[in-house]
Amino acid sequence: MADVKCECGHVNPHGTILCEACGRILDESQSGTKLVDMRYEGSARRSQVYNKTIIDKIWNFFSSVKVGVWLIVITLVASAVGTILPQEFYIPPTVTADQYYQEEYGWFGKLYYHLGFHNLYSSWWYLILIASIGMSILIASIDRFFPLYRSLKKQTVSRHEGFLKRQRIFGITKPDHSEIELEQIAKHLSEHRYKVRLENGNILAEKGRFSRWGPYVNHIGLIVFLIGAMLRFVPGMYVDELLWIREGETKEIPGTKGQYYLSSEKFILEVYEQDKEHENFSAAIEKNGMIAKNYQSNVTLYKRDGKAIPGEEPELTKIKDHKIKVNQPLKYDHYAAYQVDYKLDELNKMKFHLTNKESGETFGLITVDLYDPKPEYDLEKGYSVELMSYFPDFEFDENGEPSTKSKIPNNPAFIFKMFTPDTPKGEVSFVAIKQTLEPLGENDYKLAFAGIETKNVSALTIRKDLTLWILFAGGIIFMVGVIQGAYWNHRRIWIQKKDGEIWMAAHTNKNWHGLKRDINRIIKNTSLIEPADQLQEGKSSKKGKINSGSTKQ
Repeated sequence: MADVKCECGHVNPHGTILCEACGRILDESQSGTKLVDMRYEGSARRSQVYNKTIIDKIWNFFSSVKVGVWLIVITLVASAVGTILPQEFYIPPTVTADQYYQEEYGWFGKLYYHLGFHNLYSSWWYLILIASIGMSILIASIDRFFPLYRSLKKQTVSRHEGFLKRQRIFGITKPDHSEIELEQIAKHLSEHRYKVRLENGNILAEKGRFSRWGPYVNHIGLIVFLIGAMLRFVPGMYVDELLWIREGETKEIPGTKGQYYLSSEKFILEVYEQDKEHENFSAAIEKNGMIAKNYQSNVTLYKRDGKAIPGEEPELTKIKDHKIKVNQPLKYDHYAAYQVDYKLDELNKMKFHLTNKESGETFGLITVDLYDPKPEYDLEKGYSVELMSYFPDFEFDENGEPSTKSKIPNNPAFIFKMFTPDTPKGEVSFVAIKQTLEPLGENDYKLAFAGIETKNVSALTIRKDLTLWILFAGGIIFMVGVIQGAYWNHRRIWIQKKDGEIWMAAHTNKNWHGLKRDINRIIKNTSLIEPADQLQEGKSSKKGKINSGSTKQ
């Protein structure tokens, strides 16, 4: 595809409609049009010229504005569907996602889960949509920016008469003193902040060219914003996790790759008390029960020394103590821990006495840690207890078999095997809260409930966001582009001498009324006539013909 050389000597890329230098019509199919298309200065865009290789086809697909709009619409629809049911982050931590959506919402919830809407913003297909939008914006911008930039940079003062005639604003005047008129007009243009270029007695006045780059600045802002959004799925860039931690417990902070640990020393809850002086508030307490005044977690932050070895306790170095309250998070090394919820008196340990049912004599006490139960408890002298099965949140499944709803000990149940000198083969007992069963027949021994230990639990949201400044920068760049393109416009006025006549043509990318007002101010007190708006004249002429035809009927 060879370049096209214009009669003015300028070499234009293949597919150019208007010569980049003089404006001559190079595409014969456009020679009969009354007005030229000035959207991209008649320049050649890659997507309109090349369509042979697979790269060309991909480029042309993503450079289409319609494709970009459809990608945005599909993404918005997907985002809207993602709000129909709660995201996985908001479902109870005591149940798996597939189980929760199916049990709560039936077949729709199951479909919702399998399509990935439960974790929409990190699903692979949603990320592909976001990446496709970014690619569409980038390719469409490149496809249009460089031809437009090249045409505006290479435009000459003297333009072809066909170019001038086909501008929307165009007029011809026969003045008596053309030299004096042009000097006066050039002065008026400069006074109205136009950048004036003179060549062979011709004038090109231009202002507001920078506004043409507003949409492309918008696109840069959007691309930066999309990059920031996608970086949230890069490990280490963004963390938003929920950490449940019990009093006396030390846990690894999510998202830190084992680098930081948090220890909960104590949980404090303060509530409002009824006050005779504030009867309305007391009434609210009576109606709603306990109202939290303050709840906080007194914690200690640790940092791991060296690398963690699987199976070994990490060596930790204390960094600092902190009291985490609502809106008063613990912050360190880009991480922040916020107090968001709590749970009082959660079951932590259960105690049982191994007891002879007939005599009531006890032979030892076992303490079962509900979060880390031992497989066997030795009570010495031939007495021991084996933990065969443990169900932290006990229920019977569809087949009537014991199972657990979650790993949280809300309703613990056990299957124990008790060994004594009298029963060396052992006796099996099913023990739950307020329930004891002997599935293999009546036993001589039982595990009698001896007490419980509870702990308060804090819910902390762990957050880290290294993408905020990128999102912020993208938003600022986008708004600069909006202001740049909305409050300014690119105006050009060509004034040329042709055989004793003065031709005037003008173009703007928007706000034609403002351009006409500028022209009227510039030609004021001169002999130049106001150029006509050929588009408005064409509409008036067409309307007149329609009205004339209606009258004849």
